[in-house]
Amino acid sequence: MTAINEWIDGQVKANDVVLFMKGTPAFPQCGFSGQVVQILDYLGVTYSGINVLDSDDLREGIKTFSDWPTIPQLYVKGEFVGGADIIREMFQAGELQTHMAEKGVAKATAD
Repeated sequence: MTAINEWIDGQVKANDVVLFMKGTPAFPQCGFSGQVVQILDYLGVTYSGINVLDSDDLREGIKTFSDWPTIPQLYVKGEFVGGADIIREMFQAGELQTHMAEKGVAKATAD
């Protein structure tokens, strides 16, 4: 396993919810990352936002790690959930909320 894969694996395991994104939660640098940030903020879950623009190794490494070609990528309790389209569809169907609850992800705020 490469150093970047080990680092990614560590982040995924250390945080209940991790979003690998372009930009930061406060300043998303692409529309898709921004959409997922809005959804997670709306759900009120605590998450770690990791800016893949900080490193070429990270930007390419996360695609290899998940075998998923696009960013953003959301991980919940160590499991890859999906990219922006999947997250948006799951949210609209109520599936993302259920998934978070089933995985025991605590909300930062009440509904």
